[in-house]
Amino acid sequence: MTLAAIAFFVLLALGVPVGFVMLGASMAYFAQNPMMASIVAQRLSSGLESFPLLAIPLFVVAGAAMARGGIAERLYGFCDALVGHWRGGLAQIAVLNSVFMGAMSGSANADAAIDARTIVPVMRKHGYSNAYGSVVSAASSLIAPVMPPSIALIVFGLLTDTSIGKLFLGGVIPALIIAVTLMLTVRWTALRLDLTPSRSARASAREVLSLGRAALWAVAMPIMLIFGLRGGWFTPTELGAVAAVYAFAVGVLVYRGISLRDTSELLAESAATTAGVLFIVASASVFSLILSLEGVPQVLLGAVTAISDNRFVVLLVINLLLLLLGTVFEGLAIIVILGPLLLQLAQSLGIDPVHLGVILVINTAIGSLTPPVGTVMFTVCSITRCSIEDFSRAFLPFFLALLAVLMLLTFVPGLVTFLPNLLF
Repeated sequence: MTLAAIAFFVLLALGVPVGFVMLGASMAYFAQNPMMASIVAQRLSSGLESFPLLAIPLFVVAGAAMARGGIAERLYGFCDALVGHWRGGLAQIAVLNSVFMGAMSGSANADAAIDARTIVPVMRKHGYSNAYGSVVSAASSLIAPVMPPSIALIVFGLLTDTSIGKLFLGGVIPALIIAVTLMLTVRWTALRLDLTPSRSARASAREVLSLGRAALWAVAMPIMLIFGLRGGWFTPTELGAVAAVYAFAVGVLVYRGISLRDTSELLAESAATTAGVLFIVASASVFSLILSLEGVPQVLLGAVTAISDNRFVVLLVINLLLLLLGTVFEGLAIIVILGPLLLQLAQSLGIDPVHLGVILVINTAIGSLTPPVGTVMFTVCSITRCSIEDFSRAFLPFFLALLAVLMLLTFVPGLVTFLPNLLF
């Protein structure tokens, strides 16, 4: 185990992608016993032998088709009609737009990249600082991994044998709470920075209805997700296939934003994204075997319960641990490595697996926005050319607001479990 730990931290310090870090540490562990070396290849393969994993590439394709098919522009117009007259109107639009886009992409990086490319340049033209626009785009992207069809929730459900349908529904109310909190934070910062609305007057009812009708095909997708799962019409995997076909049909036939050339680029982009996610899942399945063989779950369980056997104190300790890890590790890797371990701990204390899964995803999503290794932060800053220092300063009020939401959802589990318990 010592050699594996050394390999893990050396590779991490060298900046090697986290999937290769886990795989390299696993190979170092099993290389000490040549008779067990073949386990690495076998585990890599068996770690992906799960039919529900097919939901990941299908939802990735659906999100990419939604982003390229002209849907983002129509959602922007609809959000402008709803909240553009508020203080900091463009920032409010970015948050509200992420509510709809998050229900399509399932990925914080995808949502943040769309906003950074489309909304931030407009914000700069209207006098917003580049750092503020970058922060709003990054912070609002946190809605995507919480709102169904979240890729992170799918992975957590697969690894812990938790109902993905319940996880999806468990993320709805937290995602809306995050959105409202961010909009209130935007309003407060807009007053301090004297940011103007994006439109001089409130949109008329006729204009709202007209723009809403134009965006209707886009807004229908999250409704289809929830009712499809609740009605038992689709499994999450089947729903991914339906969503992908629906997104293509809307992009090609209704909005006419996807051409034959766009299709090949879209599929190539989706394949690259899917490959990265599944490689992490496969590598982590090997790494998790090492943790099991070395009895790490039992050690972790004993260490945390030694602090307290009160589930809320344990949840607070888990939050602090995850927030620290999220500043260094990629979010999906944390879910893959720690998800099954934390589930054992949660079950011993009577913590609902759905509650744990949503809290875990929110934690890792916040980590993706913070230095030094925040993946969403780097995605946005690389697009907007914002320095990490300027981003960090502008992000502080949003970070505190998101921490407040995390604490609220941690200590009021009913906000997460209400919808799953009601509808299932």
